[in-house]
Amino acid sequence: MTETVALAPGLEVPRIINGMWQVAGAHGPVERNAAIRGMAGYHRAGLVAWDMADIYGPAEEWYGAFRGGGGAPGLIGLTKMVPVPGPMTYEVVRRRIARSAARMGVDRIDLVQLHWWDYRDGRYLDAADNLLRLVREGLVSHIGLTNFDTMRLRQLVERGIPVVSNQVQYSILDTRPRRMMVPYCLQHNIRLLCYGTLLGGLISERYLGSPEPSRGDLYTASLQKYKQMVDEWGGWGLFQDLLGVLREVAVRNQTTIPCVAIRYLLEMPCASAAIIGCRLGVSEHISENLGVFELHLGGRDISDIESVISGSNDLFGLVGDCGDEYRRP
Repeated sequence: MTETVALAPGLEVPRIINGMWQVAGAHGPVERNAAIRGMAGYHRAGLVAWDMADIYGPAEEWYGAFRGGGGAPGLIGLTKMVPVPGPMTYEVVRRRIARSAARMGVDRIDLVQLHWWDYRDGRYLDAADNLLRLVREGLVSHIGLTNFDTMRLRQLVERGIPVVSNQVQYSILDTRPRRMMVPYCLQHNIRLLCYGTLLGGLISERYLGSPEPSRGDLYTASLQKYKQMVDEWGGWGLFQDLLGVLREVAVRNQTTIPCVAIRYLLEMPCASAAIIGCRLGVSEHISENLGVFELHLGGRDISDIESVISGSNDLFGLVGDCGDEYRRP
């Protein structure tokens, strides 16, 4: 049975959310009709929530096409507003959100998650204020954030913005949110939507026992991004130790390495849902994803995993708080 979590009153989502970054163009070609057909399988399985962004190529349009095709009751659309820093007047924000709503085929967007590239430009405050105005006008149901650090999240909450979620990188390897973000979110009932759970596919049987890949071997933007995180975390040797332990745990529980990694993440404090990228029209892992909800990690499983993790570098000290990886000099 699919586990769900309430992000806010009236907004309950599965604890695995389908990610659509993979259709944006940096993961190879995706055929439109095959992708839309592929969405149906996830929906039938109860994985009814889709995470997209206004910069993810055709993601919003494909979601709208799937929704408009009928046969998708209970469909939930989460999108992101990712502007280039600049004037965030009411007209600018409303025009952008109205465009997303039109592409998604909805009158009201379930959740709009604001991302901001450069905190030195304080107009993210204007953007948040105007998103709140759109909530009051009925174009947006709820406001979330993407890759905001704890300091700016606190700033928005104290400003009166009803933030229900923050989408951050959070995984068995990257536990930076535990340092500052998790305590604050628990205090203010803010949910964390977690991406990077499988490091773009690196956490899988495919890379267990494999030699360290070169940049040319990393054929998607996700693999390139998360290989850099592996390097900072402790390197390929320690990562192989982690994959080996995950494999032992998987065999013990008659499951797979990705299943174990997702379940471990979902047991972390404040990790409300994992966003798992979909290679729509290319490959699918629906049954494997559903297997996460059948898996229960025991004390031995946890201790074996954490014995490896304890030997890693301090990513918080190296990279910083949530989202700081996007704002490094």
